[in-house]
Amino acid sequence: MAPRRTRATERDRSRRVLSQNFLTDPAATALVVRSARPDQHGLLLEVGAGRGQLTRPLAARCGRLLAYEVDPAAAAELAAVCAGLPNVRLRQADFLTAVPPAEPFAVVGNIPWSLTSAVVRWCLAAPRLRSATLLTQLEYARRRSGDYGRWSRLTVLTWPEFSWRLAGRVPRTAFRPVPRVDAGVLRIDRRPEPLLSPAALPAYHRMVELGFGGVGGSLAASLRRHHPPARLAAALRATRLDPATPVGHVWPEQWLVLFRLLHAR
Repeated sequence: MAPRRTRATERDRSRRVLSQNFLTDPAATALVVRSARPDQHGLLLEVGAGRGQLTRPLAARCGRLLAYEVDPAAAAELAAVCAGLPNVRLRQADFLTAVPPAEPFAVVGNIPWSLTSAVVRWCLAAPRLRSATLLTQLEYARRRSGDYGRWSRLTVLTWPEFSWRLAGRVPRTAFRPVPRVDAGVLRIDRRPEPLLSPAALPAYHRMVELGFGGVGGSLAASLRRHHPPARLAAALRATRLDPATPVGHVWPEQWLVLFRLLHAR
């Protein structure tokens, strides 16, 4: 007998296109909410609210909540949830097209994994963002938070203004449909005071981009193109960095020390 064919429904196709994996495990939901630490008087934006699994507990712990969901089918179910939550407003719209609020706010979400980089960029560019707690692929959260002992370019670039932390892990079985990999709770916090002055940030960014340029495979080889060898060697010694250290193994704090030493007047 020939294998039975099943036709993909419009909802199945939507889930694949929108990277929808709904959170169904109560323990995982509690972990995300606990990691978010909502401000009981503050504004919270939820990305990819789905059917409201996170919306209910988040609404109970924040002042106001804007729940974004672009999928019409999920938004219809979410509307019923929001109807009983007076401090929640549903936005059936693409979160990435939203104008960041003019007041301080935080972001929480079980985000579509295919849009992780775009959502993170949106958060980093929002002037009044205080924090973002995002459920991402575990691999992404580990890379951004230095969990492998290596640091990504984006993390190092933004370190003076933002801290990155892996706040927890969520097994793939906590979602429906079940994805292929586990998830991580990535926490990004804007620092109350930047570690560098606004005037110094452009020069710091140029140094980081130069360091990640890939020349010679080490940070020293890349920086040697624009800094006197003797001064660079002295800065590396003061930072206790071996000149052969690969760029990804340099801690963000070491980048800051190097920057201050190389750009001291």
